[in-house]
Amino acid sequence: MGARFLCIFALAFATLQSFGAVYYVATDGNDNAAGTKDKPFATLNKANTVVHAGDTVWIRGGIYDLRDTVFFERYRMTAAIVLTASGESDDNRIHYLAYPGERPIFDGANLPVAAGTDHSDGTPEGAMYTSPIVISAKYLHLKGFDVRNTPMKHNSNSGVFLYASKHIFLEQIDSHHNAGPGFFANDGAPDGGGHIFLNCDAHDNYDPTGWQGDGENADGFGAHYQKPGEGDTTKFIGCRAWWNSDDGFDFINQEFPVVLENCYAMGNGYSDYGLGNPKNGNGHGIKMGESTLGGGRHTIKFCAAWKNKATGFYANYTGVGSKWLNNTSYMNKDREFAMASTLFDSEGNRIAEVAPLTGDNAHVLKNNIAFPNKNSQVGECWEYIPSQNIDRYVECPAGENNTWNLNLDLTVDDFESLDDPSMTVTGKDLSTIPGILGPRNADGSLPDVGFLKLKKGSRAIDKGEDLGFPFAGEAPDLGAFEYGLSSSSATSSSSAMGSSSGTARIMPQKSFDSETPVRLNHLKGYRDLNGRHYEKQIPYRVMF
Repeated sequence: MGARFLCIFALAFATLQSFGAVYYVATDGNDNAAGTKDKPFATLNKANTVVHAGDTVWIRGGIYDLRDTVFFERYRMTAAIVLTASGESDDNRIHYLAYPGERPIFDGANLPVAAGTDHSDGTPEGAMYTSPIVISAKYLHLKGFDVRNTPMKHNSNSGVFLYASKHIFLEQIDSHHNAGPGFFANDGAPDGGGHIFLNCDAHDNYDPTGWQGDGENADGFGAHYQKPGEGDTTKFIGCRAWWNSDDGFDFINQEFPVVLENCYAMGNGYSDYGLGNPKNGNGHGIKMGESTLGGGRHTIKFCAAWKNKATGFYANYTGVGSKWLNNTSYMNKDREFAMASTLFDSEGNRIAEVAPLTGDNAHVLKNNIAFPNKNSQVGECWEYIPSQNIDRYVECPAGENNTWNLNLDLTVDDFESLDDPSMTVTGKDLSTIPGILGPRNADGSLPDVGFLKLKKGSRAIDKGEDLGFPFAGEAPDLGAFEYGLSSSSATSSSSAMGSSSGTARIMPQKSFDSETPVRLNHLKGYRDLNGRHYEKQIPYRVMF
């Protein structure tokens, strides 16, 4: 028995006593049972009534046919599952985890939805919204299941709805075919936010009968209503959004920073596996606005957007600039980058219809690829201020070391591949087809394919500015994928578990997926497909 294995075994044995209770939920369970492996509960609602910080709930695989709802009085909505029990801290969470090797599916096809009024009267009968899963808690970790087929009558219903929550960690969750957003984080409460969405997917969500229009509100991921100075930054890492009838990622009315890292958006604004074209769906890939009070200064890095109905990367008339670093935008129908912005006073009143952001408030665009170089409100901006009778074109920030600054009109010869099922296939479920939006790796990480990656000799190699991220060659490359920087350089969980620092990759290896939890205080060092290393510390625990 090797020294490293003995070290891991000793760590597991030493920490077992520090963990809380363990419960089980299964499709053939009974809420009057003990919640053990042999006598599991039937619902997460039952588990929610008994769990405390440090406890683990194992969810067995199979289809959970959601047919009943409870009334969530705090938000005046109904839901199949409401999680309100909280953990105590980042390293003392409550864990709701898919049982190793199994995939739970929460299906809302038979869910009785709210009547669909414009205003709730405070009663279950008059509720406006219904969701399969509502989270109103702190310090939870949910991992490894699907949420699908949420119906609607009048209002769009989210697959997973976070309300006034703090530090929720959602991992490897797939929310799809819902009549509303795949994920919606409503952080309109003090000290909210701080969520992590890791390796989650949101796709094929479409709200055809919404009161605001056909396809108007079914985004893939949304984070909204967080006020300036309140809470913590929410991060989306390794997430994908495609064929959602509205936008892929949408952060309108979000006044606290959001970070996107290594995320993909494709084909948003369409429905029915790319065959439908809802008339009211916006169709932006990554929409980072509208901030009216100056708090929504977001960071978007190493992301890719392609074939969206409107724009790949969109500022959405925000009043404060964001950072757009090393992103790739390809063949979006309208524009690749649209930095449309405007001006607001200190109380959030609009003082200009369209105006460029300048100085310290300007958008920062560095090392991005636009292919083709088809942008708006970049370099030359339209300014319209009715009160001053101003309607003109003016110079505005164009960024640095982007394809448009460098006059790089890239071609197919600059890329390893521009051929992917997401570019050619409609009428089929992309999540089942090998490609950049196909099945994930066993550890939840993104498929490693050649699509949109630079190839040897590409004119985009070594053309970037050093922004503090690892790179190969003389200088960083442009775009989301660094040529020559391989994920093989990443530290594995197994080696890191034996290190004195107690750190590891954020995505544990499959070999550690079993029922006995081992706590590591803080894991850091998430690495994307190119081995880029992020130092953000993220509490986590792996399975021994």
